[in-house]
Amino acid sequence: MKFNAVLDSIKSYEAGKPIELVVREYGIDPRDVIKLASNENPYGASPRVIQKIADLAPTASIYPDDSFFELKEGLAGQYGVASENIIIGAGSDQILEFAVHAVLNENESVLMNSITFAMYEIYAKATGAKIVKTSSVHHDLDEFYELYKKEKPKLIFICTPNNPTGEAIKNADLTAFLDKIDPETLVVVDGAYMEYAALKDPACHVEPKALIQTYSNVLYTGTFSKAYGLGGMRVGYGIGMPEIITTLHKLRPPFNITTLTLAAAIEALKDNAFVRGCIERNFEEMARYETFAQKIGLEYIPSYTNFITLVLKEHDSKKVAQQLLEQGVIIRDISSYGINAIRITIGKKEQNTIVLRKLEEILGS
Repeated sequence: MKFNAVLDSIKSYEAGKPIELVVREYGIDPRDVIKLASNENPYGASPRVIQKIADLAPTASIYPDDSFFELKEGLAGQYGVASENIIIGAGSDQILEFAVHAVLNENESVLMNSITFAMYEIYAKATGAKIVKTSSVHHDLDEFYELYKKEKPKLIFICTPNNPTGEAIKNADLTAFLDKIDPETLVVVDGAYMEYAALKDPACHVEPKALIQTYSNVLYTGTFSKAYGLGGMRVGYGIGMPEIITTLHKLRPPFNITTLTLAAAIEALKDNAFVRGCIERNFEEMARYETFAQKIGLEYIPSYTNFITLVLKEHDSKKVAQQLLEQGVIIRDISSYGINAIRITIGKKEQNTIVLRKLEEILGS
């Protein structure tokens, strides 16, 4: 069978390894497996969300309200925008895919950071578009602008905080960059980890309302998969001006999130105290990894997310990740991004104690 030729250049996205794989291949009791590879919230979802899902489980056979009215109203209230400014997706990555297909084809190009969320490139390559990347590890907006002037991309991806490195862009720097971009270029600001950055450093907090009101060509994306603890429910959103949102809706399939997902997201928005508590504990525990790295002279990237990236010099990241895997600890080797580093989701206190001990045994030598 002959397939679309553009798919030949695409490598499948590699998700974090599941607990089941470790149990199956290494015979480790599932209760002893520590999964810190996919940036899930280790504290789970709010108890009121869990209760809501249980209460509504009998309605799983019924399609959700496809207008997502209540969820949009909740998001609109939280961000100070109108429901017409919002589109709901099966994870924010579905919104990213909508954006790609809305503007890209084989005659256009897309600009992104050298190390960033892999799905930007995968979605764009599927359209036949030209991929333009910076050379810098972190978002260098001066380099972005030079490439923008040269390549005239139809789409620009800005991931802040960035995955898989964890750094964040100052809001003032972002707006200074956007001031120079033509309104006909769509700029996607991926804020999947923005709740973490907002608490750690208000200067890195990007407000969707101010963003879209100032720049009609900007689409902001957010998710319930990280701070809200709904990774397994798959729900995200995009915020932009009506012209963008209306266009993206043409690409949205019907009932693209589930009845239980919808209910969970609506309830999650009502428990900001739970989310804040998760984020505060996240940075308290992250400090332990920073202290450990400093103690053994290991480079790390200051993170504004729920993970930390450790850059290795004298050890091979693939081997380190494999050694941990065989001991029941799942982290993420990110050497495929061109950097000899491991990314570790910040777990609960007891999980981090075990992981740090194992890291010292491996890296301390």
